[in-house]
Amino acid sequence: MTVDATTLEALGWCEQRQKAFATHAGDGLLPGRVVGEHRTHFRVVTQVGELTAEMTGRLRKQASERSDLAGVGDYVALRLSVGDGPATIEAVLARTSAMVRKAAGEQRPQLLASNVDVVFIVTALDGDFNLQRLERYLALVRDSGAAAVIVVNKIDLSKEVSAAMEQIAAMAGAVPVHAISARGATGIAELEPYFDGNRTVALIGSSGVGKSTLTNKLLGHAAQATQEVRGHDNRGRHTTTHRQLFLRTLGGSIMDTPGMRGLELWNSQESVAPNFDDIEELAAGCKFGNCLHDSEPACAVRAAVVRGEIEPERLASYIALNRPHQRG
Repeated sequence: MTVDATTLEALGWCEQRQKAFATHAGDGLLPGRVVGEHRTHFRVVTQVGELTAEMTGRLRKQASERSDLAGVGDYVALRLSVGDGPATIEAVLARTSAMVRKAAGEQRPQLLASNVDVVFIVTALDGDFNLQRLERYLALVRDSGAAAVIVVNKIDLSKEVSAAMEQIAAMAGAVPVHAISARGATGIAELEPYFDGNRTVALIGSSGVGKSTLTNKLLGHAAQATQEVRGHDNRGRHTTTHRQLFLRTLGGSIMDTPGMRGLELWNSQESVAPNFDDIEELAAGCKFGNCLHDSEPACAVRAAVVRGEIEPERLASYIALNRPHQRG
């Protein structure tokens, strides 16, 4: 990445963030944004160039969770090294948004992206298409504080585009939905306004939905490697192996993330409610306060399904989102 005096501003640094940084500036620290994370170091863009940096041991000890430590997208306070060594990350600035999921196989939160303005939830009209998974992604983004946009890729590979878009629109409510073909560049121009004002856009979705191809299209050059999905099951290969933040020449920045085979919400009870207000309201009429709406007697929610007021698939999605170990 070529860095000049305006690069940090292009990556979202603004007057509000500068005011929040004032205390650190008084300590002689330098502001920066993490654009890459590796096992031993971070890549951080500053107004004096892109630097290699490490976190201080003090910062690691102060963190109550690993997700509190610096990650891609974070704005940080850096201390430059005296010699040729790496800079040190002395503080992580308060986040305006944070996508956090339950770490695979562990009882801890995992930070996926921070300080993101818009999240493109990318799905594809092939073997990946799954409404329940989309609902879990929507809950994840809604809980993060970022704005959600659903991007339906590979429309050139399906004859059921209209039917699929209707299903997604019915589930998504007011969330914008765009149909595109990343390889053919169909619909890509409709995504450009989301980057206005140097906003940061992150892409999430399963492996093989075309996130890396879409990233390259939106960047205008091939920054991410791409691979074909497996022919026998349409499952994707993990082209992107770690999160990276890229600056766009047309304005704004974009973050590609590794594909997720499964998604467990870290704070599922709080995340699910805004998606299912109708079911939450009906649940107040169930006989038992801890009703799971599965097989309990006098369940007001299942009664609504029988009356045709709620689709069975919608209830199934709600139950799946509330089940603590649901995978998919």
